[in-house]
Amino acid sequence: MKAAVIVFPGSNCDRDVQVALAQATARHASGGAPIMVWHKDADFEKVELIVLPGGFSYGDYLRCGAMAAQSPVMKEVVRRANRGVPVMGICNGFQILTEAGLLPGALIRNANLKFICRDVNLRVETSQSLFTGRYEEGQTIRVPVAHHDGNYIAGDEEMERMEDRGQIAFRYCAPDGTLTSDANPNGSARNIAGIFNETKTVLGLMPHPERLADPALGGSDGRPLFDGLVEALS
Repeated sequence: MKAAVIVFPGSNCDRDVQVALAQATARHASGGAPIMVWHKDADFEKVELIVLPGGFSYGDYLRCGAMAAQSPVMKEVVRRANRGVPVMGICNGFQILTEAGLLPGALIRNANLKFICRDVNLRVETSQSLFTGRYEEGQTIRVPVAHHDGNYIAGDEEMERMEDRGQIAFRYCAPDGTLTSDANPNGSARNIAGIFNETKTVLGLMPHPERLADPALGGSDGRPLFDGLVEALS
């Protein structure tokens, strides 16, 4: 499997994602390390997966992800996503996906108006996707968050459509999987931590699975996401 990690000015998790994907590829398939694609590149080689990493693209000016969504490379990312190439956006990457129109809704300032950096519990809402196939529905995992604008919102009708179509990927939860306001770090509607597009080929999530994808990092609950992707796309 060949993957591409898009690098914007201000990206700071691009290498973390590259390492997590390279480790998964080494375990399950061939294809080498993911290529790193600069934001000014209007085209890049054929790949089976595109990842938009976390960080502070363009300094988070205007709105988080707003400027990155207009970069030359995103026109190509959108074109390929519309043709079915899987795309994953993590944290700032999730914000970029909403700004680019590849995912519904928006990410706004955390409800407590503070930057949040800590581990959270997530409930896996479905195992029926390229991204979550290595998890079980209802499984609780531990993954870090690090964001200032992770409060997910969408209109009521849009939210109901997403629920009906199974587009909710992850929700913030208590260790036992219960959905509570205390377990919600940023005030996201319905405790949403990650969503799919209608075809489940695009995933956006605020938590950072790449930061807990190796026991040396203190945990490996993020590893199945990368392992599952490599297996499914190889």
